[in-house]
Amino acid sequence: MTEHAHGHDGAKPPAHGHTHSHAHAVSPDADRRWLRAALVLITAYMAVEVVIGFVAQSLALISDAAHMLTDAVSIALALIAMRLAARPARGGYTYGLKRAEILSAQANGITLLLLSVWLAYEAVERLISPPAVTGGLVLVTALSGVVVNLVCTWFLSRANRSSLNIEGAYQHILTDLFGFVATAVAGLIVLTTGFERADAIATLLVVALMLKAGIGLVRESGRIFMEAAPSGVDPDALGDHLVAADEVVEVHDLHIWQITSGQPALSAHILVAPGGDCHKVRRGLQELLSADYGITHATLQVDHVGEWSPDDVLTLGTGPGPETGPEPHPSDHCEDTHGPVHRPGPHRH
Repeated sequence: MTEHAHGHDGAKPPAHGHTHSHAHAVSPDADRRWLRAALVLITAYMAVEVVIGFVAQSLALISDAAHMLTDAVSIALALIAMRLAARPARGGYTYGLKRAEILSAQANGITLLLLSVWLAYEAVERLISPPAVTGGLVLVTALSGVVVNLVCTWFLSRANRSSLNIEGAYQHILTDLFGFVATAVAGLIVLTTGFERADAIATLLVVALMLKAGIGLVRESGRIFMEAAPSGVDPDALGDHLVAADEVVEVHDLHIWQITSGQPALSAHILVAPGGDCHKVRRGLQELLSADYGITHATLQVDHVGEWSPDDVLTLGTGPGPETGPEPHPSDHCEDTHGPVHRPGPHRH
């Protein structure tokens, strides 16, 4: 027999015994308040910092402001993505628009990388030919930036950071905090020693932090778009864990991916021994996936081994015989098996 335990939103067929845990990426009402508060504070301070940066001729301040711009954009995109992700699935978008947050996270990461290239170029030029920098103004502005970023970091720490957008914005603001500390040190050095290249050196430190954050966002969002397994989940080890269950003979067509951040999903074809209780096996595997891996969106096709009839209808049997013909190999159930095949005992992946 063939049975499908559907792991899709809104599908709750009791006959399939699939329970859902819809603790998805964000809690809209609570999180939006914290994000809006951080957005207002960052935008206001960023505007002031740009003006002071030009007056003081400080590239470090301007680079900090540019980084704050990406923070503001990331938070704004996160707010938009949260609204889009909350829309119900309809039409061709069977998962809804849950990956809108991943699109915004990737856009934010790419913006960070582009800004870091521009700021690195400007910093190198200023290392070669440093302009006059007003150290006192840089120091006071940077210290006030530290305070602003501490407040914003606290705001975002209160939100649900399982969302890649919110976590990305949180990490960006944390990066800004370190950048402002570096800028304050540069301002102090310029003020006390007159070493104006300290401003450009501080800018390069901020650039390094921006590169790290940008690469991390692009990498993580890319993994989701490429349907890679969630970080920390080894598909081979998981497949071996499934096939070790009682009465399971083979696991193939095993796919593990993320619908969006914090929402892993899985599908697999499970073959059980002839006469085995496929309903019990399926329930046991779903409990295992939920308890051990946090995967509650699982679609499992469960069949008995060696029971395909000539017209492709599965019938109960105990082995080869004159009426059923020779026992087929377990993998004969699928003409085009995807990925490694898992069987009990040692085997090659």
